[in-house]
Amino acid sequence: MDKEIPIKTGINTEEIKRKSFIGVAVLTSRNIVLQVITLIAQFVLSVILSTEAYGIFIVVTASVNFLNYFSDIGLAGALIQKKDEPSPDDLATTFTIQQFLVGIAVFVALLFSFHIDKLYKFGNNGVFLFRAMVISFMLSSLKTIPSIILERKLDFHKLILPQIAETVVFYIIAILLALKGLGVQSYAWAALARGLTGVIVLYLIAPWKPEFKIKMQSAKNLLSFGIPYQTTSFLALLKDDLLIAYLGIILPFTQIGYIGWAKKWSEIALRLFMDNIIKVTFPMFSRLQNESAILAKGIEKSLTFLVLVTFPIAIGMMFLIKPFTMIIPSYSKWQPALISFYLFTISAILATISSPLFNALNALGKVKYTFYLMIMWTVLTWLLVPITVRLVGFNGYAIVATIIGLTSFIPIIFVKKIVCFSFLKQLIRPTIAASFLTLVLIMLSLLHLNPLLQILTSVFIGAIIYISVIYQLMSVELLPYIQLFFRKYS
Repeated sequence: MDKEIPIKTGINTEEIKRKSFIGVAVLTSRNIVLQVITLIAQFVLSVILSTEAYGIFIVVTASVNFLNYFSDIGLAGALIQKKDEPSPDDLATTFTIQQFLVGIAVFVALLFSFHIDKLYKFGNNGVFLFRAMVISFMLSSLKTIPSIILERKLDFHKLILPQIAETVVFYIIAILLALKGLGVQSYAWAALARGLTGVIVLYLIAPWKPEFKIKMQSAKNLLSFGIPYQTTSFLALLKDDLLIAYLGIILPFTQIGYIGWAKKWSEIALRLFMDNIIKVTFPMFSRLQNESAILAKGIEKSLTFLVLVTFPIAIGMMFLIKPFTMIIPSYSKWQPALISFYLFTISAILATISSPLFNALNALGKVKYTFYLMIMWTVLTWLLVPITVRLVGFNGYAIVATIIGLTSFIPIIFVKKIVCFSFLKQLIRPTIAASFLTLVLIMLSLLHLNPLLQILTSVFIGAIIYISVIYQLMSVELLPYIQLFFRKYS
């Protein structure tokens, strides 16, 4: 029998494993619905709106995301990673410091919003969108403590509900206003409604009375992990969102729209599965820090499940994205972004390997390793992207992302220094099944069917082939999890 983890909650390792799997299953199953809604809505918006309007939204979103660094200084991550149950003082201290920082960030952002148009030259609508996104960011900060409480309890089935409400509200409003011709303003009003909806729904699900108080000992303990953790997050911000904000100055918004579109569609598998697994495994790995054998199994299972579901989706998208842009004539405007899409998809496949291990290092408190990794990735990105973009155009960003993705083996080395786990074994069988899928999709692409029929045929036959191969290779291993999932919903 597994030993119980010496933490105050008294949850044993079997309970953690059970709740973690259920958390992944619930988040993934419900997130499939969420992603279907999102993809349909994004498709509709990308048909209605111009590539320039989409590019403006991408740049503004990246700029506002920069505020996240200054709103938290790693306290939320420290609360989740904390071995013992957070005290009321810990929660109140985190909330107070966060709101103080959010207030400063929002004030500065709104004050300097007058200068946004001078920098980007996207007009009053872009400035209005920026201000709306800033206010939405302020509303989002109010959700931190209730979200942490749910994550600590591994109650992810509750945590997904506000996300569903936010997504539905955002896209309904955005599409309705876009149909009325409001353009960029459609995103602005939708963002405000999304922020308000998320706060209301989350506090109804996980009530928590906000308290303004700072306990120096709590702050000191949390910041000892939080500051290094947030420094790593800041580097990630510099690598991704600040780079987009910079490219928005040197490239036309149409080309930024191409980058945003390609990146968004190439990361479907990551957003659908990897984000959910990382959200669950971060608190799970944190709780299993003293159980090396079980921790190793947890890392192996998370890798297996990730490659099992992300590889076929990524491969399928690479074959189907071109006919997808040909279904509606007006959607062919995104075809110049196809090269970037293919490259970003390769980068996403590589991220499937590195991201869960990067997450494990953070969960185990080894932020020194993740800090070194982020320094390397950030420096490489800022050195290579501006040069490559000037040489080959907007596709240069995707080229560099793929090159940097080849360094995915480095987190494996770091994790193996801490936990003895098997890596290659987790990839062999899903890779074999993905290879069969690739061969089938190549043969089907040679038939030259009309776009819609090609998509439907490829999805149907490809799914049958992939599932059949996986069943032959992994049915014994997967059956207990399938049974547990159905028991949950029976």
